[in-house]
Amino acid sequence: MFFALSKILTFLLQPSSLIWLACGVGLLLRERSRRLHRFGLWLLMAGLAALLVAGLSPLGNILLLPLESRFPGATPSSVPTPLAGIIVLGGAEDGWVSSGRSGLAVNEAAERITETARLATRHPEAKVVVTGGVAAFVSSGVEGSSAVAALLRDLGIAADRLIVETKSRNTYENASMTLPLINAKPGEAWLLVTSAYHMPRAVGIFRKAGLDVIPYPVDYRLRGPEDMGRWFKAIPEGLRRCDLAVKEWAGLIAYWLTGRTTAFFPAP
Repeated sequence: MFFALSKILTFLLQPSSLIWLACGVGLLLRERSRRLHRFGLWLLMAGLAALLVAGLSPLGNILLLPLESRFPGATPSSVPTPLAGIIVLGGAEDGWVSSGRSGLAVNEAAERITETARLATRHPEAKVVVTGGVAAFVSSGVEGSSAVAALLRDLGIAADRLIVETKSRNTYENASMTLPLINAKPGEAWLLVTSAYHMPRAVGIFRKAGLDVIPYPVDYRLRGPEDMGRWFKAIPEGLRRCDLAVKEWAGLIAYWLTGRTTAFFPAP
């Protein structure tokens, strides 16, 4: 129920959906209703203004920066040894395309995979956990974790080091389905690799599940505070950034209200 509701609300409440809904309803009222003609015109103009603000202004960057800055950046040399394991969250792979092209298709979050491979090579003592199934709500889709594991094996990571979880649909299930597989012991160091903007929610969820992971944020979308003044060159780029940031903030609120995380905005 939580999964289905989160997908529906995410679609309806993301800025791009709200903007197009406002424009569509405004245009309809303006053309079809004499009584609500003025309100429809106002709604249409508000939607177009919001489109320009969300699509071109630095708003998306402003919303994303606190998320990316919450946990300090890490480097391979800063990782403690011995390392019990590396947990990489899904989301960088396209399981559907991978299944049809006999390889691994990745998106802009591919650094999750490349950094995991580098860390696994530097720490041969560590287990490597690939977690993530199909997060699609409407279509069945194809999970991509198996393709990620296959790539890691091709890069020289021994098969007996790999633990692959392919059923989870969100970060809460990543944690709840992964922990029974790894049998983590007190005092062990487990690294969590995910996108920097997603790290606060992911850390809070894993802590709540019982594992105090070591954050290893990757896939930064911003250089730093200087990008808070950087405008976008195309409206779709800014809208996509706003959608991403709002989705993550909404996720923090939802997981906190439902008791799935240790804090509203988990910190180091």
